[in-house]
Amino acid sequence: MRNYDESKRILITGGAGFLGSHLIDRLIERGDEVICVDNLSTGSKRNIEHLLTHPRFEFIRHDVTFPLFVEVDQIYNLGCPASPVHYQHDPVQTTKTSVHGAINMLGLAKRLRARIFQASTSEVYGDPSVHPQPETYWGNVNPIGVRSCYDEGKRCAETLFFDYHRQHRLDIRVARIFNTYGPHMHPNDGRVVSNFIVQALKGEPITLYGDGQQTRSFCYVDDLVEGFLRFMNLSAGENGQPGFPGPINLGAPREFTIRELADLILKATNSSSPLVFKPLPLDDPMQRKPDITLARQHLGWEPQVPLEDGLLKTIAYFDNLLAKGD
Repeated sequence: MRNYDESKRILITGGAGFLGSHLIDRLIERGDEVICVDNLSTGSKRNIEHLLTHPRFEFIRHDVTFPLFVEVDQIYNLGCPASPVHYQHDPVQTTKTSVHGAINMLGLAKRLRARIFQASTSEVYGDPSVHPQPETYWGNVNPIGVRSCYDEGKRCAETLFFDYHRQHRLDIRVARIFNTYGPHMHPNDGRVVSNFIVQALKGEPITLYGDGQQTRSFCYVDDLVEGFLRFMNLSAGENGQPGFPGPINLGAPREFTIRELADLILKATNSSSPLVFKPLPLDDPMQRKPDITLARQHLGWEPQVPLEDGLLKTIAYFDNLLAKGD
């Protein structure tokens, strides 16, 4: 395999999705070769169409629940539906994607002795009883609820990654991703930022669940991708030992209520959409905020884009999307 200081051949599962497509842009920009794997169940070719003729880009339509045989230096495992609307649509397939997908990608990484990155999630913390959430917190997750296919699927994937790390000395990187937003989000994915923006731009009622006082922390996608790259490219340990595996929280440490988010979006879109309150979904966490001490220490990373600025870029993206009728 090539030296990590040289350009690399990199596999991205879920590469046509929201996060994957932004990551691919950064990798191509810095000179790497990229293989994008996606079954397009939630990803979109629109996110990668500008790269389809690029000489250092290859797209493979493939489901990660089945093995894949390619030759690469690094693997980013991002393939999985990530919004409640999508992952609850076919919960059995969601669990398979998290677990079988992890097994297949870890097997590939083991064969190639390639470094592998797992896109885990803040959902492993469930509805937390510790706030903010440090990586040492084991979580408060309902194992049989409607969100369990995603929450427990990602928790099991973390187990697999760390067992491969301990048993096979695999060089892993496990990142727990908190709420992220930006261009390339799916307009109908049910996530709060995209929901509110699309509703505001269309002049439809803004749908809040519960009393709107539950909190989230919102990280702009460019900041998150920078965290991915810094984490993945941390030096390996001495004498060929794997480097720092994580888990590591990646997210914005500034906390907002959902009502505050709605007010910011209404102001930024100059919308007169009314607010409508509906019952809180089952097992929806009441608070979510990362402790990013480890990210600061190991990566020298923290988000740079204020929510107000990131929302303007995201609103512009959705405004253009709606104008084209997409």
